[in-house]
Amino acid sequence: MPTVQVTDLKDGDFLLDVREDDEWRAGHAEGALHIPISDFVARYGELTEAAPQDGRVHVICRSGGRSAQVTMYLAQQGIDAVNVDGGMQVWQAAGRPVITDDGKPGVVL
Repeated sequence: MPTVQVTDLKDGDFLLDVREDDEWRAGHAEGALHIPISDFVARYGELTEAAPQDGRVHVICRSGGRSAQVTMYLAQQGIDAVNVDGGMQVWQAAGRPVITDDGKPGVVL
């Protein structure tokens, strides 16, 4: 499965967060699209509308398991998707900003 490291991500890369609502509210990456894995198939159209036409979708969750499942699904649909290795735990550990919906500092659950 295609995988990238948090350190490989650049500002402006399209990020899809598939964690659940409570995890998202606690803290997320600024600019990420949030579609929980539990709603993913039903809300798939939101991704296709938001994702860059010829760009890559970087899929992230807490540690990499759920995002791996979504990455495999997207690849089967012909979308250029990669799993972010280590997820939001590694994101936060690498010093990347984690914010709440109101822009305040957040945490990774």
